[in-house]
Amino acid sequence: MKRTVFEKLISWKQKKSKKPLILLGARQVGKTYILQRFGEQLFQKHFYINFEKESKLCNSFEKDLDPKRIIKELEIYLNSSINLKSDLLILDEIQNCPRAVTSLKYFNEDIPGFAICACGSLLGVTLGQESFPVGKVELLNMYPMSFFEFLEAIGELKLLKYLKEWNPKEKLADAIHSKAFDLLKIYFVTGGLPESILTFMEYKEDLLNALNKVREKQEILIKTHLADIAKHSGKENSMHVERVWSNIPSQLAREHDATAPKYKIKGVVPKLKSYSRLAGTIDWLEASGLILRIPIINSGMLPLKAYSNENTFKLFIYDVGILGALSNLNPGVILNYNYGTYKGYFAENFIAQEFTASLGKADKLYAWSESQSELEFVREVNDKVIPIEVKSGWNIRSRSIRVFMEKYKPTYGIIFSAQNFGIDKEKRLHRYPIYLASRFPY
Repeated sequence: MKRTVFEKLISWKQKKSKKPLILLGARQVGKTYILQRFGEQLFQKHFYINFEKESKLCNSFEKDLDPKRIIKELEIYLNSSINLKSDLLILDEIQNCPRAVTSLKYFNEDIPGFAICACGSLLGVTLGQESFPVGKVELLNMYPMSFFEFLEAIGELKLLKYLKEWNPKEKLADAIHSKAFDLLKIYFVTGGLPESILTFMEYKEDLLNALNKVREKQEILIKTHLADIAKHSGKENSMHVERVWSNIPSQLAREHDATAPKYKIKGVVPKLKSYSRLAGTIDWLEASGLILRIPIINSGMLPLKAYSNENTFKLFIYDVGILGALSNLNPGVILNYNYGTYKGYFAENFIAQEFTASLGKADKLYAWSESQSELEFVREVNDKVIPIEVKSGWNIRSRSIRVFMEKYKPTYGIIFSAQNFGIDKEKRLHRYPIYLASRFPY
């Protein structure tokens, strides 16, 4: 499966003074696969070490953190020479060997330019516990496959080419718009986790059976996530982490206007009513890659971050397919697009997921709420704030975006919906199909 993150890995390799690279992302987004493929295609040799399976190798990091000594011991273990100029060393599940995490800064200082990559399913959580001097490592986030990556994976290459080359000033052909939207509904079930998409491909001749098989995979993965939470977040904290994560789908459905509301702490964990009591829990989930946190700002002026508060935000699930599984929403219902206002939360979660992947991080994405008006997202583009409304269906009437446009006078506003492309020049509103979110800004 081709991934856009591969191009970022190539850019990292081409740097003469590259630092050790840490690839962050939730379990099953494809970190190990992409690093091994990277090693196979672009290096003379690559060496793979998994600290979960080969825990005894942690002993090589206990004596001291001298990279040259460590390399020599690894060469003996691997029975092969490691060329520091042409080979790649991959350290997987590195969170299981904290000293190896710490050693990366010494690899940077003592063997500059050596290609060493680290990853792990809960590495983001580990980094919060380790001390990293600024500038000693590079961080790269990896997310579930985007809708465009999904299209390429399932062989819809002509459609993908059309959407990538589409002129964002023209209406899409109706037949193509219809096909793309039908495939988006399938993506709402599969989500972007490679294993889910592979399962869909294996059984795709029988569509509903394929999607039910995908759901079985997702339910297993959710159990794995819960096991990770229980194992790695601490006895006292694990219940809180599980409750917050499992509560997100019902929080999304709390309102009836199909707009995801501010996350409310009260009632999630018994006797805990303040954000400060659950701040560490939410931080853990965010660091693990299992949620997307979108701050809610109360102004449409720059800098956007200045108008955000730490305890005012929306929470989304990192993958729309996992959202469906957590919500116990039948794949057939999603495919028929017949699940009421909850379609709006799916669409919003999808847009958050697409935007986060294209930005490379979630901290540049905001929601807006002011004087009884709310917008799903606002983005800064070329030093200007662009308001973004998300509609899951064909009705695109919106009071909130008009309020924002009148007060802050942005160059234009965007409405994502099930409708085809269109522009209302008088109101300065651009209408785009939901499935084209990853192409923003146009």
